[in-house]
Amino acid sequence: MAEARSGGAPTVLRVVLGKRLQDLREKAGLTYEQAAGALDVTHATVRRMEKAEVGLKIPYVEKLLATYGVADEKEIEDFLRLAREANRPGWWHRFRDVLPEWFSAFVSLEGEANLIRAYQPHYAPGLLQTEDYARAVLRAGMPHASREEIDRTVALRMERQSLLTRENAPMLWVVMDETVFRRPIGGPQVMRDQIDRLAEATALPNVRLQIIPFAAGPHPAMYGPFHIFRFPIPELPDIAYTESLVGGAYFDQRDDVSQFLEALDRLCAQAAPAQTTEDLLGGFRKEI
Repeated sequence: MAEARSGGAPTVLRVVLGKRLQDLREKAGLTYEQAAGALDVTHATVRRMEKAEVGLKIPYVEKLLATYGVADEKEIEDFLRLAREANRPGWWHRFRDVLPEWFSAFVSLEGEANLIRAYQPHYAPGLLQTEDYARAVLRAGMPHASREEIDRTVALRMERQSLLTRENAPMLWVVMDETVFRRPIGGPQVMRDQIDRLAEATALPNVRLQIIPFAAGPHPAMYGPFHIFRFPIPELPDIAYTESLVGGAYFDQRDDVSQFLEALDRLCAQAAPAQTTEDLLGGFRKEI
């Protein structure tokens, strides 16, 4: 995965296999150019395969494994099986009519992570939104979308939420700004229902919610929302994600991600403890 880029991004498995190909090439002592010569392609093609910027063509993968000295038949077959799996579209592919390519990577990362941390300064996290609240948020952010597009996008968001109650569900740790509860979205009843949903989520063993009040003053994450994904896969580093009006950017370089982690750690220290979140939510609900 690129250090930071907008536009299409790979599935998690494709990232893993790309890194494995890079490790095999480096262990074999071969340059991009030498590996590319075995395929009769440019060195950029090999580089893009390792960076998961293109799909994994099975004949190319098979030839590279042989070039890198991989001779064990089971190891080769396992690698090729995973490559075929990496090229298959995920469950979210059926929402491709409303799912931007740059966000499909986010859904893939979300589904494979064992820890999801986030700062949300504007609205409740998507994984914990009610349908009515999600519809109001999406309508504000997609003013030109048709009713059908909004409904499909809401359906996608609701299906994503199932990962929080599946077996081996990830840990979700979110810090929300007080603004989330001060800005009315969808009307009073929609806001009350959303706060109730968040309160219910605090009882889940794999969900931790914190709220940073206005009184806490400035903090290092004031520039905008972001997510950090951590994985139970050795080849994958932590990945940070930020979003703009026109796309998403993914960061996996240690120095970049460490800045996001430090900002979030400081933010968590300034926010109200998670043990007080339910009481704070109750207070906001009474004010609506």
